[in-house]
This record gives sequence, structure tokens and C-alpha cells, in this order.
Amino acid sequence: MTLDLYIARRFLGSFLRVFGIFLGVLLLIDLIEQIRRFSDIGIGLSQALLLALLNVPQNLYRILPLLMILSAITLFLGLARSSELVVVRASGRAGLRFLLAPVATALGIGLLAVAVFNPLVAATSKEYERRSSALTGGAGGSVLSLSAEGLWLRQGDATGQTVIHAGQMSPEGTELSGVTFHLFSPEGSVTGRIEAGRARLQAGEWALEGAKVWTFDADNPETSASLATAPLRLPTDLTPAQLIEGLGEQGAVAFWDLPAQAQSLERAGFSARGFRLEHQMELALPLLLAAMVLVAAGFTMRHARFGKTGQMVLYALMAGFFIFFLRNFAQVLGENGQIPVLVAAWTPPVAAALLSLSLLLHLEDG
Repeated sequence: MTLDLYIARRFLGSFLRVFGIFLGVLLLIDLIEQIRRFSDIGIGLSQALLLALLNVPQNLYRILPLLMILSAITLFLGLARSSELVVVRASGRAGLRFLLAPVATALGIGLLAVAVFNPLVAATSKEYERRSSALTGGAGGSVLSLSAEGLWLRQGDATGQTVIHAGQMSPEGTELSGVTFHLFSPEGSVTGRIEAGRARLQAGEWALEGAKVWTFDADNPETSASLATAPLRLPTDLTPAQLIEGLGEQGAVAFWDLPAQAQSLERAGFSARGFRLEHQMELALPLLLAAMVLVAAGFTMRHARFGKTGQMVLYALMAGFFIFFLRNFAQVLGENGQIPVLVAAWTPPVAAALLSLSLLLHLEDG
């Protein structure tokens, strides 16, 4: 038990060092990018640093498997150079038994990442989008959100803002049903409301069928409400592509909210495959991180006097990048419906773990 705790502490220290190095590098790169992106509005260094701090967590979370294999390689090389690995083997402990501590640590890091770090990434991503949208005057911000009551959109121009609520939207993003338009003045006060059974998104305008208009400037808005006999047209700068893209932002949804978000999407008439796939991939992340440790062990858990250390490290890195690429490729196939969701999410980590175990068994027992 004492040896396992020592190995786990060494591995955790290696992971924290690798994580800190990449955090510093990515933060510096993102800081320069934020200064370049908002150079036209004269953004200050403190604002750019805050935006970089909000944007970096999602980049770190994406490359977490690569950080794990680098940490495992660092651990095994350090143990080999200090001959601690030889001492452990000389004490009669098998190599696979020795790997229980780092694999358990990787699983713990994966569980912590999914349960805690993932919601943090979702929150910082949303705050980054909100702040960057405010700096650009609203351009590029999210125009769509889902709730249990349906879809919410927003649009705006020089005449004011419009908040749109709809029960459902067509898969092409061109038609809303059960729609309500809430009209706001540039000062933020409500000026009117429009309800329609159907709203079609055309080039630069909404075409509303069966629309009823309330004007809140009137003395009695209810009695003065009018029913449009012809399709009512309202200008808009929204496009179907913007609406469809807004439905696919799985990264902005925390792990714990993915099932509910998928149900909301299905109630709106859309396929929730992307959100359900994201949920399964998050569940499989701890196994993937453990598989990365096994991959690194298969190539680098050897004594330094055997030579070819650099070559073995290169093989381990190539294997890690291949698994990372395979996981992303399987995710694309799963999102497109080419393979089932469970196959896309669980096949890469399971295959990586089994293949690396086979390699370790061959090296340990011949």
C-alpha cells in the first residue's frame, strides 16, 4: 500500500507539472490571440488576460488524453532513470501489479475531470462568449437556446431587439411553429408582441402566417390588438445556418445537463444524437485516460540501460496521437449516424486498453 501511494503521488505530480506547463503555454498563445482579435477596439491587457483565462480551459479539456500520456511517459522515464523500477521488480512485484496505482490515479483524474472540470469548462466557455460578444457589439454571440418550454431566439438592429419564442423548429431551420415575437425598443422597454401559428425564415425577413399584433403604446393593448389577414413580414439578419449551428454546441453544455438538453432538443423536433454521443464520450473519458497510461507503460516501462529510450518515447507518443485521432474520427462518424453512439464513444478507449494490455502481457510474460 505504501508503494502504491508513493507511485500514485509521483504520477499525480507528473500530471500536475505537465498540466501547468501546457496551461502556461496555451494561456500565452491565447493572450496574444485575444489582443490581436480585439485590437480594433483597443482592448487592455487585463481584459485580454481575463478572456484568455476563460477560453483556455476548453482547450486544455480537449487535449486531456494527450496530457495524460505525456504524464505517464514522464513518470516511467523518471522511475527508470532512478532505478526505482528495477528495485520494484527485484522486490517481486509484477509489472501489471505495479501499474494499478497509476491506472487508478488516471481513473480518479478522469472522474474528477468529468464531474467537476467539465461543468467549469462549460461555464467559462459561456462567459467567454458573452464577454467577447459584448466587446464586438453583440456580433457573433449565441442567438439560440433551448429550454423545457421550447426554443428562444434573439435578433437586433438599430430599431431595437426582438426575442422570439417557438415551440418547434423545422430540421432545416427555416420554419418555426407556435411562435411569439417580443419587441423591445433600443432603450430596453417592451413595445409590442406578435403571435403567429407559423413563421418562415426567408431571405432577410420572417414571414408570419396568422399573426396577431399587440401594440403596448396603445391605451388598451388587448382591445386594439389586430389580426393580420396577409402574411406579416419582419426584417431579420438570422440565417438557417446560424440556427442549426446554435443547436449543435455540445461543448457549451455541462456534463450533468447533457441528458436534459438532449430531451429538450428531441421535443423541439431535432435529433439529439450529438448530445447523447457527447454524454457517452464523457462517460468513457476516465477509461480513455487509463488506456493512455497503459499505452505509455507498454513502450517506456523499461530500464534505461536497454537503450533506444528516445525511440520508445516516440512510439508511445505516436500511439497516443493515433488513439486521440481515432477517438475524434469515431465521434464524427457517430454524429453523422454512420455508427451507433455506444460504438463511437466506447470502442476507441476499450480497443486502446485491450491492445496495450496485450502488449504488456507479451513483454512481461513473453
